Parts: sequence; C-alpha cells; structure tokens
Amino acid sequence: MSTRARAAIQHATTNDSQVHYALDLGNTADSGQFVLGVPLNEVNGRSRTRLRTVAELYPAIVDPQLDDDDQPSCNALDSISRQEPFVNQTLAQHALALLARLFRYGTISYHGGFVSLVSGTCAPLRIEPKTWKGIQDRQKVEAARRRISAGS
Repeated sequence: MSTRARAAIQHATTNDSQVHYALDLGNTADSGQFVLGVPLNEVNGRSRTRLRTVAELYPAIVDPQLDDDDQPSCNALDSISRQEPFVNQTLAQHALALLARLFRYGTISYHGGFVSLVSGTCAPLRIEPKTWKGIQDRQKVEAARRRISAGS
C-alpha cells in the first residue's frame, strides 16, 4: 500500500470519524508488519493505553513525499517476481490470529508484529505505552535525519 493510500485511510479514520479499529498490513520482499490501532477520533478518546495506529508510531508511513510510485504493485504477477512466496499470506495469517484472539477472548497482549521470512521470526508489538514512546522518539530522530539529508 502506498503512503498516499495510508494517509487517506488515516484521514478518514480520525477526527470526526466513528471507526473503532484500523488494521494495517505492509510488506517488503521478505518481511512485513501488521498493526492494529484505535484511531483518535469521535468515539475513541485519548487514553494512555489506546492502541496507537501505525501512522502514530511510524509517521513516515503516511508521508506522501516519501511515496515510491516506481515500486510495482502487489498484484500476483509483480509479487511472484519480487517477493518471497507466502509473505502476504504469512502476514494475513498473523493479523487474523490477532483479531481472532481479540474477538474470542476480548483482550490481547500485543497489537501487531514484525515478521521476517529470512529469520523465521515474528516480533510482537506489545501494548506498552513505554514501548510506543520509544518507537515515536526513534521515528522523530529518523525524520530529523531525513530532513538534514534532504537539505544537503
């Protein structure tokens, strides 16, 4: 999904929206992430434990200036030539398992994860405000580096 598409989804699910959850999945050739968030909007007020959305944790993911329109789409023909087999399916299965736990038990201990087919791992994105703060702080540093690089 492009950054423009993610930005449009973020815009549509925040402020006066009444969307309760937003699930984002994205991948590279052999890895990817899935993040379930609760957009800050009319029905979801500010809360220390509100699940942060992918756009809140990783603002660059919705920055249209960073969109790479030259990348091929995820259609079947393109993905066969540039992606490891089953990367999309693996991410979808992890995301579905997360949703199943939420719907079945009414609670979850993580709200996303980072999957690597190279190492065979899935690192969970824990529901921890301290973790979210660390991610957001690192993203601010990265954004500053990008601005400095763009200026030189």
